[in-house]
Amino acid sequence: MIIFCAPLRADTETAPDEIPGLSQLAAAADVVALVQVRDTDYRLKREIPVSGSAYLGVLIPYKMDQEADLVEVYEKGLHEGECYFPNPTVFEEGRRFLVFLQRDEEDPERYRGMPEGCALEVLVKSDNSYAVRYPADGIMFRDDLDALAAPMAFADPYAIVKDEDLSPETRNTMLEAGQIKSHGDGEWRYTMGIDLPALRRNIGREALED
Repeated sequence: MIIFCAPLRADTETAPDEIPGLSQLAAAADVVALVQVRDTDYRLKREIPVSGSAYLGVLIPYKMDQEADLVEVYEKGLHEGECYFPNPTVFEEGRRFLVFLQRDEEDPERYRGMPEGCALEVLVKSDNSYAVRYPADGIMFRDDLDALAAPMAFADPYAIVKDEDLSPETRNTMLEAGQIKSHGDGEWRYTMGIDLPALRRNIGREALED
């Protein structure tokens, strides 16, 4: 079972003027970084995480309130914007994410996700650079990122998604937009992304200053 941070986009019922931009989220965050999931320790109910921690290796630190190679991200309960991560098996490498995190007020040794969500999935391209998978979900933000998105060749195993993991509506919308293509029987391949340096420039240097 694959579990992601709750998919959030700016088309929810939240008033438009209440939805922050990525720059605002970055400025409010204690950590903005490219990370890779190392391990999780979740309490499960019916195979769904309901509390516990994920341990994320820091690959590229864009903003850190203190230097660290590994960060703990705690979550509790099921709610909009929840911040749970998929646990890799012993045969898999962990998924990569661009995360926006804040210090946990109850335990300053660990972090929590932002109220708007915590992570955008990142895939490895064929030239070994990184790109945020598009459409970008996992965080509620008001930025229109269409102009930054471009067709990409991904070399990442997580660029393949099973048909059962996409709702018919989502699959049809993405097919029409050219965001996925067939990868054989019952599988699809993501085809669009936003280069990580381009997204970083869109966020802005000032928002990433400690």
